Amino acid sequence: MKIKTIGLAALLLAGAASGTAQAESFDVTDIRVEGLQRVSAASVFNAFPVNAPDRVDERELAEAAKALFATGLFEDIQLAREGNVLIIEVEERPTITRLNIEGNSQIPEEELRRGLREAGLDEGQVLQLSTLEEIQRELSGVYQAQGRYSASIGTEVEELGEGRVQVNIDIDEGAVAKIRQINIVGNQAFDDETLREVFELEDRPSWFFGWFSSDQYSRQALSGDLERLRSYYLDRGYVNFNIDSTQVAIGPDKSKIFVTINVSEGERYRLGDIDFVGDLRIPEREARGLLQVESDQIFSRSDVTASAEALRSRLGAEGFAFANIDGIPETRSDGTVDLTFRVEPGRRAYVRRIEFVGNTTTQDEVLRREMIQMEGAPASTESISQSRQRLERLGFFKQVEVQTEPVPGAQDQLDVTYTVEEQPSGSISASIGFSQSAGVIYGASLSQNNFLGTGNRVNIGAQRSDTYTSLNFGFTDPYWTLDGISRGYNLFYRETDYEDSDISTYSTDAYGGGINFGYPINELTRLNFGADIEDLTIETYRDTASEIQRYVQEQGDNAQTLKLTASWTRNNLNRGIMPTAGNYQRLSLETAVPGSDAEYYKLRARARQFFPFNEEETWSLKLRGEVGYADSIGDDPYPFYENFFSGGLGSVRGFTGNTLGPATTPPAGSGSDEDRTLGGNILVEGGMELIFPMPFVEDKRSVQPSLFLDAGNTYLTDCYPVLDQDAGQAQCESGVDLGELRYSAGLGISWLTPVGPLTFSVAEPLNEKEGDDTQFFQFSLGQSF
Repeated sequence: MKIKTIGLAALLLAGAASGTAQAESFDVTDIRVEGLQRVSAASVFNAFPVNAPDRVDERELAEAAKALFATGLFEDIQLAREGNVLIIEVEERPTITRLNIEGNSQIPEEELRRGLREAGLDEGQVLQLSTLEEIQRELSGVYQAQGRYSASIGTEVEELGEGRVQVNIDIDEGAVAKIRQINIVGNQAFDDETLREVFELEDRPSWFFGWFSSDQYSRQALSGDLERLRSYYLDRGYVNFNIDSTQVAIGPDKSKIFVTINVSEGERYRLGDIDFVGDLRIPEREARGLLQVESDQIFSRSDVTASAEALRSRLGAEGFAFANIDGIPETRSDGTVDLTFRVEPGRRAYVRRIEFVGNTTTQDEVLRREMIQMEGAPASTESISQSRQRLERLGFFKQVEVQTEPVPGAQDQLDVTYTVEEQPSGSISASIGFSQSAGVIYGASLSQNNFLGTGNRVNIGAQRSDTYTSLNFGFTDPYWTLDGISRGYNLFYRETDYEDSDISTYSTDAYGGGINFGYPINELTRLNFGADIEDLTIETYRDTASEIQRYVQEQGDNAQTLKLTASWTRNNLNRGIMPTAGNYQRLSLETAVPGSDAEYYKLRARARQFFPFNEEETWSLKLRGEVGYADSIGDDPYPFYENFFSGGLGSVRGFTGNTLGPATTPPAGSGSDEDRTLGGNILVEGGMELIFPMPFVEDKRSVQPSLFLDAGNTYLTDCYPVLDQDAGQAQCESGVDLGELRYSAGLGISWLTPVGPLTFSVAEPLNEKEGDDTQFFQFSLGQSF
């Protein structure tokens, strides 16, 4: 910086006539600024602390020039004097016209430009070399935090003329330094190999598994591993464990990292006395039952934390949402540690407001009626959590998050916000296709569990082919009454004509309707009751199975039936679609009342159980089972068209749908020798699935792959009689033989598409027998299993 000051450089003139240097103070009558191009004169006067008619000396002028130079707008400043007029001669710094960044891949350019802009380096701004140097240091620090110690940042300022420049930033990110050695010093209780397994970072991986190892150094990864090491010791009784120091050495070529960790283990402690202090608010016996620690066991910090959380949750259920629980250990000389839980329940909190965010389609009323926690009531963490689970079980939302926040200025109030992410809860489709057995197939269907956001379930469908016609309508209001009693009704018409089909050798025409009611017993359990009327007509053909023809001869080709149904359901799944945790049980009874043309009863039991392996519940083991038993009431045979069926998606994958079961008997002279099945009055099915997260997919809830093992079959307690001319030719075998169970294994994937869940599987039967109909690939749209 060049500053001409009075006397010091003899450059301020006393006047045009005298031309002699003046060092004494003088009165400034005017200030003139010269050399401005882009900077306004107002910017200079605002930063220059001298105004006319101030009296100034050379010291004050020097300080004023420094203040103006500190703005960073000028490359050079000179002061001159003409009489009592002060002249400020400036040379402006150049302006950045273009800013080019090259070589960056780890940090997106948009993010990099945003950081440079916040630091004062951007197009249109004045270039300050000090800012440029600071940016170089900051960027180098960012890359070093990622373990890229060989990264280099180059800058170049290119003159464009007329006070304009182009700044080029050339980044060589380099490679992430590899960890070549992790040394732990001071460990006695556990060897180096055991402790290294705690680390996510690895040193010297094998040549093969090195592709999957984590030997790339980063400061954040090392900090995480140090915390894991500390937790490992604290969970095994080493209360006084400490990491004394950590040294990270870099090799000469900046590509190798050597880490040394010095630790002090201390003694190993067992738990002594366990006490409570403060206002417990619940009986001490109940509080001790919640603890996951007990005297004489090895001290574990994670168990202490879990115990404190259990106590906090229990007090939260009593309305103390802001309870503070601390487990305080105190070591003793005898190798034990006394543990004291300090309980500060705080004031009982009340919910001021419950709000919902993200439900763009679903009405607020649908969500609010699922709430167990009520506005104005004491805040219960248990009720708030159960309300979230009820929302997830609806199947309308991909994810539900809940957040509680204290009300400003009110120590005993809080607001609860449920944030939901809506997902398809049904399917809408129009289709046209062709099959060898049915010819041209066309139809349309609507299946919606959240119709127009009301929470009502609607099913409408129409399908027609050369051999098949189906019309159906169903509606269910899950909150017909305010206390959760549901009401639904349905109408249907089905006409089949499979005379030329390779799948079936009889046809039926059926129509009817029904009504059903559901009653909630508690948060997880419901009872359902229903009544249906059906009129069914059977038509047989020359190649219709002998058992069916005999049944029609004896029972007639028309049946009018009044069916009564009852079911008990318990649903504790973590969500309505593609669950990964919890369990589900259902028991159902269907009976055709006396007076119907076909009198029978039908019992069925289903169960699903999920065992999650990780906290995120993305890995899980699913077990399922289903059994059914049906029989006639009275002496008439059980109607074959009400049998259970097995095979296909949701059953035993790898076998064609509804094809497993005892074989039927082709009638003599029909020319048919295929073994078909009518299902059976006994059903046995089960399966096991390993659910795992889909690789390379960010939204783990929208896609669910699994490896599965399925088993199942249907049985007849008594074979249906055949026509007299077919006596002795019957192929049916009665009785339950679990050795006849069919097994399959394969891979299944459920994908939540915009039009509903798409489920498909590839499966290989493990014990198929002659006559079994198998399918390697199967899929379904609109239903998940």
